[in-house]
Amino acid sequence: MTVIAKNPIMPGFYPDPSICAVGEDYYLINSTFAYFPGLSLMHSKDLVHWEQIGNVMDRKSQLPLKEAGHSAGLFAPTIRYHEGVFYVICTNVSYGGNYIVTASNPEGPWSEPYYIEGADGIDPSLFFDEDGKCYYIGTHPNPEGCKYDGDWYIWIQELDVKTMKLVGEHKNVWNGAMKNIVWPEGPHLYKKGEYYYIMHAEGGTGPDHAVTVCRSKNIWGPYENNFCNPILTHRHLGRDYPVKYVGHADLIETPAGEWYMTMLAVRPKEGYTTMGRETFLAKVVWENDWPVVNPGAGMLTDTVEIELPEWRPETDVNSYTYRTGAKTCVPGSSREYDFTNMKVLGDEFLFLRNPEENMYQLTEKGLNLHFSPVTLKEKASPSYIAIRQQHHRCKVEACLKTDGLTSARRAGIAVVQSDEYQLRVEVGDSKADVILCEKGMDQCVGSAVVEDKEVVLSIAIDELKATVGMKDSKREIILAEDVDIRALSTEVAGGFVGCTAGIYAVAEGEEADGYAMFKSLSYEEREGK
Repeated sequence: MTVIAKNPIMPGFYPDPSICAVGEDYYLINSTFAYFPGLSLMHSKDLVHWEQIGNVMDRKSQLPLKEAGHSAGLFAPTIRYHEGVFYVICTNVSYGGNYIVTASNPEGPWSEPYYIEGADGIDPSLFFDEDGKCYYIGTHPNPEGCKYDGDWYIWIQELDVKTMKLVGEHKNVWNGAMKNIVWPEGPHLYKKGEYYYIMHAEGGTGPDHAVTVCRSKNIWGPYENNFCNPILTHRHLGRDYPVKYVGHADLIETPAGEWYMTMLAVRPKEGYTTMGRETFLAKVVWENDWPVVNPGAGMLTDTVEIELPEWRPETDVNSYTYRTGAKTCVPGSSREYDFTNMKVLGDEFLFLRNPEENMYQLTEKGLNLHFSPVTLKEKASPSYIAIRQQHHRCKVEACLKTDGLTSARRAGIAVVQSDEYQLRVEVGDSKADVILCEKGMDQCVGSAVVEDKEVVLSIAIDELKATVGMKDSKREIILAEDVDIRALSTEVAGGFVGCTAGIYAVAEGEEADGYAMFKSLSYEEREGK
């Protein structure tokens, strides 16, 4: 029995995927950087249909993000399972460094972080050997001194999981498959047959990204290079190829002995990537004791045939989706949130850094979003509740009550790339303004008088253009049309994140009291032209 996966399997801002198999269940996590809660956790039984079963880092005590930049916070995580315990290892580059959290149930609760003393660098992973020993593998600067930017090494050391401490000697075992390679990162250690394998990324997480592999019969090496490296890359396909930046991979084996690989890639439009790095899937076979990705194609494909029976979380009585009454939305789907009928926000909702405890309340009349003196342009915690942009063509709408909004107390919706790059439409003092922020500088690109006590604000994205609208009980108008949003891309704004979209409320000084009321929020995938 087979099912067909469509790439990307996790569209939008889902970078640095790590996956593990536990029997017939598959668990996938991704980086979240300065967003809270951290490390979205997905579950599937067929690698095609996914449900979000929570977030690994869902408490402020686990995830301090004070003053973290959009592309700081949580870097690439790894998820593993051993003898009844789930392990997630990650780096908080803004606080504490490399750490491990554990859980007996992947739905949580997850433990407080165990920060690993002596574990420098980033992109840690864990490997449990057949004798029960656990090994830490990560990457750090060349211990003899970096000869150039990105001159890093992959290193291994045994880890005592009872004390969460590194033990014994650490050894630098590999620094990439190519000569003078930059950024060997995201290493994972595996054992198959008589060989240990290190699979990792190199070339940087941009146009030169690649997946490479080496092997050894001894975990400490020496490791031999695969003459077919890189085993996966798109860097040779030219700058106009529709899928780029391929790398940062992880491997799983199904109970039937089939192998699959997850990795990140981007789908730019005209050279600009607004949705960030996404999660893709490929099939793997083994030839001459080396992994071969998508044999016969040698690159990512639009679809992947999966040798597993179909699974639908919405009809499986044991699934998280079924048990929680569809608390979360299917990744990549359109969705409508009627705040007047909601008791809790779904697991897919994101906040910037650590939100204030009283930021919002759900009531029978809607969502009360408290005004904050913190704007979206600060490295702090604004009153902003968002979801990921997951399509090149989409529309975000929110119904907002205008009572109490003034020139100092404003509310609206926004598409946010970072604190310096965003598109906002905000209502205050009987006026709606469309503001494009580039390099931290605001520019009003459209406005109109607000005549009603309730308006529906919208931002419709068509690849690299946006149209901003407003409607009330009497009229529907366009506030700004064909707004150029190329600046909301990683190629212009930099960093590692994709855009999010959501509602926000801001006030100045003493006016930072009370709340704005939103009745609904919707996200709609739109058909292409």
